[in-house]
Parts: sequence; C-alpha cells; structure tokens
Amino acid sequence: MTIKIGKISYWHVHAWDYTKQAQEHTDTEIAAVWDENPERGRQAAEKQGVPFYENLDDMLALKEIQGVIVDAPTNMHKDVMIAAARAGKHIFTEKVIASTLAEVNEILSVIAEQGVKLTVSLPRLNDGYTLAIQDVLQQGLLGKITYVRARLSHNGGIAGWLPDHFFSLEECQGGALIDLGCHPMYLTRLFLGESITGVSASFGYVTGKEVEDNAAVTLQTGSGAVGVVEAGFVNSHSPFTVEVHGTDGTLLYGTPESKLLLKSNLSEEYSEWKEVSLPENRESAFHQWVGHVQRGTDATENVDAAVELTRLMEASNISAAEKRVVTLTELSV
Repeated sequence: MTIKIGKISYWHVHAWDYTKQAQEHTDTEIAAVWDENPERGRQAAEKQGVPFYENLDDMLALKEIQGVIVDAPTNMHKDVMIAAARAGKHIFTEKVIASTLAEVNEILSVIAEQGVKLTVSLPRLNDGYTLAIQDVLQQGLLGKITYVRARLSHNGGIAGWLPDHFFSLEECQGGALIDLGCHPMYLTRLFLGESITGVSASFGYVTGKEVEDNAAVTLQTGSGAVGVVEAGFVNSHSPFTVEVHGTDGTLLYGTPESKLLLKSNLSEEYSEWKEVSLPENRESAFHQWVGHVQRGTDATENVDAAVELTRLMEASNISAAEKRVVTLTELSV
C-alpha cells in the first residue's frame, strides 16, 4: 500500500531531505504541497509534478492523502499539526514538536483523540554511536554516571549559508539551541539516564541577531550527575562531540574523529583506551513512521523523547531570559 503524503511547507532546511526520503521509500510518495510561502510552495510542487494548494484545509480534505510531513516554521507547528490530526492524517514532523510543553500537550491530545500516528525526527537516536554508547552504559562499564557533555555546532551564522528566516525569533522560537541544540539535548538526557531536576542556560549573540547563535545549557539531576549541552552557528571547525564520564570509566566520541573510545576500570579489554566498534544505524525516523502507520503501532519512545526535548528547550529559554535555574516542575502543562 502506497502512503500518499501531503508536504506541509518547505521552510525548514531539511525539508528536501525528507522529501527525498519519501521519494526513495517504496511505500510512500509526495502527492501534494502546501506552503505558507506560496511562491516557494508552487516551485516545490512544480519540481515534483504534484499540485500546490494555497489553502491548507483544501489539501487536508483530500481523501487520498493519508499522512503529512511537517517542515513549517516552529511557531506554526501547533496549528498545522492539530489541523492535520483533525483531518485524520498521520504526522511526521521535524523537531521540535512545538516550543512549549503546553502546546505539545494540545497537539498530542488531538492526535490521541483522532488515533493518528506521530513520529518526530530525532535522527541521532538511531545512529550507530548512540546505540554503541547505550550498550556500554547497559553493561555498566562506566560505573555511576557523573557527567555527560554533547556538542553540535556549525558556521551557518558566519558563512552565509543558513537561511535568513532561521534568525527569526518569531518563526523559530529560538536560535542555535532549538535548532542544532536539539540533538545534543536529547542525547545528553538519554545518556544521563535519569530525570532532569533543573536547567541553567547561557546564550551568546556573536552576530548580533535576535536569536542566540552560541549556547550552553547545564542539566541538573537528583543524583548529582551533570549534563552539558552546547550548540552554535558561529564555529568553523567544531566537531560533533559526546563525552560520558562515570566513576569507573569514560566514553569519548568525535574528539575529533568519528570514533568511539572507551577506558574502564571494570573491563580487562578496555583497561586502556580502545576503540569500540559501532553497529549499523537503525532505520531512520521516517522509515519508523511509515512502519507505525502500516502496522497501526505507536512511536511511544520517540514521542516521549520529543516531549522531554520540548520541556528542556522551554526551560532553557526561560533560564537564559531570566538568568536563573529553572525547575521542570515550573512548566505549564
């Protein structure tokens, strides 16, 4: 069964990446396009030989459309996803689901009422290094986890290739952290392996734009373990980096090579620094979404991680604005 997909916007820089995944998947095809920017939407539709709809409700009314891919501005996510869910369309969306926990819960409530399937693109959860790190942690080779650091940064803010609208606070609801920082945020939370009790964020504005282009967030836990999340648009040679430290060992990835190194007091094999082999990546989030639609199953772990991601992003934005530690119990549901 071919799942016909309506594409909701080409605003996001990864919009064409998801289009390509849909085109290459044997069970999906892009069948229609809507975009809040009609000129951009028409061009995208013409390029694919599919109709463009100026009115989103008109596209969502098409019975043959079974699902949508959402790459609209972050501040539009709530409205377009609720509209899609009420129209009975399954939803695959770029992170974040929305910028606040309250909005996310509104979206999820309608999705649950309508029984449609949601999957969020959190791609690094499926990468081989993440799977390998989780395996090491499950074996307990680091002892008690005390510190996790993840960093992701690029030069989009100084090299001119990042679209101007990625510096719009209204559209994006943030800057480097809510864009790139999503990935180190959900990975840091995953590797800490426990609930976050407090969030402290510091934002920098190197290029003078209205959104941050340099960010660091500290995550506090009940056990005393600390997580550090770093993101930026103003670094030319900053490798994607993960560090996981424990009482009996340390894991290092991307410092700077794409290798996972382990040293552990609890393993004779890793008593000195040694590279850990990486498994193949899991299937992509998009492929997982298609599978859930076809089987009628739910992406429970994916959605839970995405909800927690928004919770941490909202807390970080409040912390940076008010220059204080934010406890997650403060956030409105």
